[in-house]
Amino acid sequence: MKTQLRLVPHYEVIVCPPEESFRWYSHDYPWHLAKFNYHPEYELHLNRISSGTMMVGDYLGDFGPGNLVLTGPNVPHNWVSNIAPGEVITTRDMLIQFTPDWAEKLAGLCPELGRLRALFDDAAWGVEFTGSTARDGARMLEELQTATGPDRFFLFLRLLETLSRDPADRRRLSRQAPLEAAALPGQVDRAMRFLNENLSEEIDLSTAAAKAGLTPQTFSRAFKRQTGHTFASYLVMTRVYAACTALTQSHAPITEICFDVGFNSIANFNRQFLKITGRTPSDYRRAAHRIAAEGREPTEQFSPPQKRFSGRKG
Repeated sequence: MKTQLRLVPHYEVIVCPPEESFRWYSHDYPWHLAKFNYHPEYELHLNRISSGTMMVGDYLGDFGPGNLVLTGPNVPHNWVSNIAPGEVITTRDMLIQFTPDWAEKLAGLCPELGRLRALFDDAAWGVEFTGSTARDGARMLEELQTATGPDRFFLFLRLLETLSRDPADRRRLSRQAPLEAAALPGQVDRAMRFLNENLSEEIDLSTAAAKAGLTPQTFSRAFKRQTGHTFASYLVMTRVYAACTALTQSHAPITEICFDVGFNSIANFNRQFLKITGRTPSDYRRAAHRIAAEGREPTEQFSPPQKRFSGRKG
């Protein structure tokens, strides 16, 4: 019997110098801290020159040069480059890290910075920047390397304002909602709890509506209004996410996982999985296990035994 594999992110301790509002640094790849990790700080991460596979929250996908991603507090993340044995990529990564308290102070500093709050909210899911926002953001992130004093702070502020300017140039990566997402009305919340606890069962709109104490029509409207999804599409996404977790954390056969999460057809499971994740289940598993293997070296000084990832904060 194969040993069960669990993809557990390392807890990374971030130390920001007391004379600085945020931490900027760059490192090569491979690097002892370039592994699947999480921390309470926000992180803006630029991959400058390589290609490979990234995992942000439950998202797993390809990345290339210029990949710019903002992760929120406690969102696990890692970038694994496709390199030859013994190869080293110099200054592959440039990044900024700053605390949630500092982010909250900036967002509330003045009305002109109000858009930062929406940016930080998106970061709870992990957000990738595209288009001119990604290009301008990468350029300013690199300029911060030599900036000092007040100029450094003003450039940092300009960088955040640039990232917040155009929501069309950013996309959420993770499919799982942050744990501290806005509270749902009691009826919808009861139905969602029932759904999450009974994924392997036959669940339809009428059953969920009954659990919510509403008629199917009223429940359908309330569910769409509160979640932004139809009940059917949300059910499929939740089952696919549960499959992602099982594929990542075990060696169970894919067919077994398919039925465990509530799909009644392997063909439908494969089709829906590919549609939502952009990968086949087997490809997703191989990439996730590869990322897990990248983070198996001892890291005691960076991973206190009492710290373990248990959820994502909003």
